Amino acid sequence: MAQKAIREYDAKSILAKHWDKYFPDFTYSYETALVASGAELLEAKEKSWLKEKPLVAKPDMLFGKRGKNGLVLFKDQKPGDVSLEKAAAWIDEKSKEDVTVYFSFDGDTPTGEPKVDRLTHFIVEPFTPHDQSEEYYISATCVGDEDVLYMSAEGGMEVEEAWDEKVTEVAFQITATEEEIAKRIKANIPADVKEEDKENFAKFAIGFFKIYRELNFAYLEINPFVMQGRKIELLDMVAKLDDTAGFMMVEEWSGVEYPTAFGMEAKSPEVEAIEEADAKTGASLKLTLLKPEARIWTMVAGGGASVVYADTIADFAGIEDLANYGEYSGGPTTGETKFYAETILDLMTREKDLKGRDKILIIGGAIANFTDVAKTFTGIIQAFEEYADKMKDIGIKIYVRRGGPNYEKGLKDIKEAADKLGLKIYVYGPETHVTDIVRMALEEK
Repeated sequence: MAQKAIREYDAKSILAKHWDKYFPDFTYSYETALVASGAELLEAKEKSWLKEKPLVAKPDMLFGKRGKNGLVLFKDQKPGDVSLEKAAAWIDEKSKEDVTVYFSFDGDTPTGEPKVDRLTHFIVEPFTPHDQSEEYYISATCVGDEDVLYMSAEGGMEVEEAWDEKVTEVAFQITATEEEIAKRIKANIPADVKEEDKENFAKFAIGFFKIYRELNFAYLEINPFVMQGRKIELLDMVAKLDDTAGFMMVEEWSGVEYPTAFGMEAKSPEVEAIEEADAKTGASLKLTLLKPEARIWTMVAGGGASVVYADTIADFAGIEDLANYGEYSGGPTTGETKFYAETILDLMTREKDLKGRDKILIIGGAIANFTDVAKTFTGIIQAFEEYADKMKDIGIKIYVRRGGPNYEKGLKDIKEAADKLGLKIYVYGPETHVTDIVRMALEEK
C-alpha cells in the first residue's frame, strides 16, 4: 500500500460525492471552498452561503495542529461573526509572508523543530453552532494485516492527549464480512456516547468504515464531526489514499490531486508526470529526484531492488553522485515503460557531467516473477531510439542486469539495439550478482 495525503477539501468532496450511498440516514450540507487568496474567495459568488453565514477559514496544506498554531479563524476567536470580507482579509494577511508551523505540542507549548513556508491554499466553510457534547471522533487505518476503527465520544485536540482513556479500538481482518463488521461496531460503541446518539453513532460508524474500505482510503479521520440528530457536519478531516488503487478509482476520487506538504520542496513536473501515469495503471511507476546534476542514474525494476541499488551506489560512489531513486514494476506495458525511460533520459541528457566524465545509467533488477522482460525492454529500446543522439553527445554508459520471463530475448534485443545506435552498453543476465554492475560501472580500471 502506498499512502498519499490529500487535502481536507478533497477528502470532504469524496465523502460528499458518495454520501447518499454510505450515509443514507444522515444529511451533510457540504458547503466548502478551496482558495489561494482573499480575492479568489470574494469572487466565489456562486456560493451564496459565503455571504449569508458566519465562516471558518484555515490553511489546507497537509498539516495538523492548525488551531494551536493560531491558524484557524472562527467566530469565537474574535468578537463578532467572521464575514466573507473578514475571511478574505485574514487569508491575504496569512499568505503574504512565510509562517512558522510547529507539528507537536506539550499542552499549548510547541516542541520539536518547526517548518517555515508560505501558505498557499485555504479551506473556507460555514461556522457550525454546536455544543461540545455533540462533537465526536472517528478514524480508520490499516495496521499490519488488519483494518482498525477508532471511535471516541470526545472530539477535538484533546483526544490525542488522552488516547488510551478516550478512544475505543476495533480491529477487523481483511476478510471480515459486512455483517460481521456491523455487528462488532454496534457492540463496541464507546460507553460515554450520549444515549440518544448511540444508534445514530453506530449507523454513521458503519458507513464510515465501509467508505474507508471501498474507496481505498489508507487513512481516514474526522476530528471532530458534529452529530445533531440526522444532521452531520464534518469539522476537520485528515485523509490518505492508497494510490496503488488510483487506476480503479478514477471516477470515485474525481481527479484528486496529491499536493506537496507544507515545508516540503515542490515536486518537479517530471515527478508529477510519473505520479499521474502511476495512478492510471495497475503497475508501479515511482520517481524521486535527488540531485539531477549528479552522474549516476538508475532505472530499476522492483521496489526492493531499488533500495539495494541505491545503497550499493552510495557505498561505491557516495550518495551525492546519485541523481534519482525509483522503480518500475508490476508488469508495466511497453508504452508505460517507454514513458518512464523517456522521462529518465530527458532529465539525464540536459547537461553534461560537471567533471567531464561519462554519465552512468544502471538498468537493474532482480529476477522478475511475472513481468515480461522483453516487453519492458522494448519500451526502453524505443526510448533509446528517441534519445540516442543526446545520449552520445552527453556521454552515457549503460549497464544492464536482468532476469525473469523472456529475459534472454530482452537482453539480446537491448544489446543489439544499443550497438546499432552507437551507444555504450554492457549487458548481463541472472548469472551475474544483482549489484555487480554497480561495481563494474564505478570501480577504477
